[in-house]
Amino acid sequence: MNNQKRKEILTRLRDDNPEPTTELNFSNPFELLVAVTLSAQATDVSVNKATDKLFPVANTPQAIYDLGVDGLKQYIKTIGLYNSKAENVIKACRMLLDLHGGEVPESREALEALPGVGRKTANVVLNTAFGWPTIAVDTHIFRVSNRTKFAMGKNVDLVEQKLLKVVPAEFKVDVHHWLILLGRYICVARKPKCNACIIEDLCEFKEKTS
Repeated sequence: MNNQKRKEILTRLRDDNPEPTTELNFSNPFELLVAVTLSAQATDVSVNKATDKLFPVANTPQAIYDLGVDGLKQYIKTIGLYNSKAENVIKACRMLLDLHGGEVPESREALEALPGVGRKTANVVLNTAFGWPTIAVDTHIFRVSNRTKFAMGKNVDLVEQKLLKVVPAEFKVDVHHWLILLGRYICVARKPKCNACIIEDLCEFKEKTS
């Protein structure tokens, strides 16, 4: 795909959704960090159902740490892998209290040092909480990038590198959200809804559905 076509795709996505954001519910960087950590191999809907009950009770590192692992599990037990996630969140809260004054650090290295936080989670927090031009590649973005031929790569790291290279600066802060939403609702895994897609004529996927 050439850069002119890429820019047209991004322009259409921006025109359709000028101020995109995550579908996870949060009101501060710490809530976002917890929500993204819980969202691994789980839907945003399931995470929101849990955090909508958790955050009114505890939404700071100290408050969640005070719940303890077993206390936190009671709020997130409807989410997949909740046992290990509860342990990671409690450990992360302890580190935030001990090393960062109870604040979420605006640093990739510091974020990735937290239990349960990998590159993708760090990218989401840096992008959505702090406005960094990072691109977190999940299964939706990986699929859309390869299927449309917008930014092809054999794994998520290669797709991220390609996206960072080919996406113009003016679109970088928001492209993560546009591609996730496109993959979640239109360019779905089994049968993409090509006839409902605003970039169908620009997409280079050969087996389009009618």
